Amino acid sequence: MAELGENKMGVMPVKRLLISMALPMMVSMLVQALYNVVDSLFVARISEKALAAVTYAMPLQNLMIAVGAGTGVGVNAMLSKALGEKNKTYSDRAANTAILLTIFNFLIFLLVSLFGAGPFIATQTKDAVTAAYGTQYLSIVTGFSFGLMFQMMFERLLQSTGRTFYSMVSQMTGAIVNIILDPIMIFGLLGFPRLEVAGAAIATVIGQCIAALVGLIFNLRKNPEITFSFRKIFRFHWKTIRTIYFVGFPTILMMSIGSVMTYMMNQILNIFSETAVAVFGVYFKIQSFFFMPVFGLNNGLIPILAYNYGARKKARINEALKFAIFLAVCIMVAGTLILNLFPETILAIFGASEEMYRIGVPALRIISLHFPLAAFGIVMGSIFQAFSQSVYSLIVSVLRQLVALIPAAYLLTFLGDVVYVWWAFPIAEIMSIVVSVIFFRKVYRKIVAPMPD
Repeated sequence: MAELGENKMGVMPVKRLLISMALPMMVSMLVQALYNVVDSLFVARISEKALAAVTYAMPLQNLMIAVGAGTGVGVNAMLSKALGEKNKTYSDRAANTAILLTIFNFLIFLLVSLFGAGPFIATQTKDAVTAAYGTQYLSIVTGFSFGLMFQMMFERLLQSTGRTFYSMVSQMTGAIVNIILDPIMIFGLLGFPRLEVAGAAIATVIGQCIAALVGLIFNLRKNPEITFSFRKIFRFHWKTIRTIYFVGFPTILMMSIGSVMTYMMNQILNIFSETAVAVFGVYFKIQSFFFMPVFGLNNGLIPILAYNYGARKKARINEALKFAIFLAVCIMVAGTLILNLFPETILAIFGASEEMYRIGVPALRIISLHFPLAAFGIVMGSIFQAFSQSVYSLIVSVLRQLVALIPAAYLLTFLGDVVYVWWAFPIAEIMSIVVSVIFFRKVYRKIVAPMPD
């Protein structure tokens, strides 16, 4: 059996290790959140219909991310565990299979672009202008999704081996390119034609393709713990694929549930107005400033937990979990305070109308109340992914977003004012945190507690 030497995830002091691995991803995800906001900010300058159109595209756009990220989670868990066990044969097999799966993921969404974008948007709006904007945007981001898919996978491979700095550079490069190109392509600057919403989509896919290229270069030149082989990439190793998706498929389902939730919330909010849908889109962009860094923290935590699970180092697992929870809660408390103190300022950035202020101010204040609870849930969920118990994350996600959130939101519409609908988010989070704690205790007692001290 081929063996690997000791990785820093098994020897570096835990707090410093978590910061060194998570901080680059947190920074890159903050930049990612920034370009998401900038994207919507420029689109909002076209019209409120354009902003609503991008919101209608979010469910399928999030589904793409779910498929790519879920596959990456499975690869990450298998690769990090192989590194902890010092098994290079398995780590190389995981990396090469990851490339093949990424190609298949792109082909799926190419078909969606060709045959599904228009019909999907049409299920959410009857307004011809909004539907045209939404179809343009969605067709482009799904049809050229190879950039997104490879960007996510190459970043996951770098994260799995602890090279999060290079992952950060890749993601930041794509985000910066997107931010620069957005106004140029949307408004037709520097001699480019004015493309409006289509320009926002083109800027997005160009940024993703450049980020993917940067990620490929870093994996080839800076990631010696995995070795790519053209012959091995196109070899179907069914046992490896099953292992990857045993962990990754529950994550895909879990994140896909978020797409279903977004779609259904759009339908519920349409009962009131298209402005309510636009507010929901603004919230989703703004909340990413706080959720994305916590997800970055989580992405840094998962390989640490998986590695030390493989290496049977209980104390390092415990220390990493406690420190991650502390950091996540601090970030989310800050988010709650900012959205409660400055909702008008945030909405003004998007050129809010009086109606958008009326709906949006209470929306930002109410929904953000659940942020600190969400921090606990996200970090506790990392142990499910790292220890190949992702089905628990799936169950929690179903309970939060489909069993609790959507029914609560729908029932609250009968009170006659959209302001009551926003309370569905804190209600759902309370339910999910209770279930998360139960599952966390079960997994911890089964896997971590029996390890030698």
